[in-house]
Amino acid sequence: MRRLILSINTTLDGYMAGPRGELDWHMQKFNDEMGEYAFQQLDRADTILLGRVTYEAMANFWPNAFKEPGSRKADIEFANMMNNYPKLVFSKTLSAVQWNNSRLVTGDIEREILHLKRQPGKDMIMWGGVSIVSSFIQMGLIDEYRISIAPVLLGNGMKPQTHSMKTHNLTLLDTTTFSNGVVLLCYQRA
Repeated sequence: MRRLILSINTTLDGYMAGPRGELDWHMQKFNDEMGEYAFQQLDRADTILLGRVTYEAMANFWPNAFKEPGSRKADIEFANMMNNYPKLVFSKTLSAVQWNNSRLVTGDIEREILHLKRQPGKDMIMWGGVSIVSSFIQMGLIDEYRISIAPVLLGNGMKPQTHSMKTHNLTLLDTTTFSNGVVLLCYQRA
């Protein structure tokens, strides 16, 4: 059975984005070491799950990323995976998606995910945003959590809303400390 892996970046005080969705704090910490981890993580998956805001940002960037002469081979390979993998976009406001291999999901999220988990293939990876992450956590659809904690305190911003969910016990699988101070915690549902 396929697994759904949530991969998110947070600040030490638990924010996934600044008050207006800013991710500059994350990009300042991103380095080659984290890029290699992201590549390996995506290479072990074959489907990408996104909320509307994350989809729109990625759809504006990845189709034309690393096409200039001199781009690193690893960056080109990552961009190819991003552009060619099936992408499920969860939105109540979009009426269509244009990015290559993207499909809009507007119906029963839980039913869709449970159906996908029964299909053959590699893991599915989810990259935000805050609203869809909150929904998936509350529905108990996440099999593994990969949380990268940046050594940054924002004091204000956007974080998952999990106040109305039942308790989910997790088991620690692994920890990784990157040279830039980012700590990756990997948990699975107990």
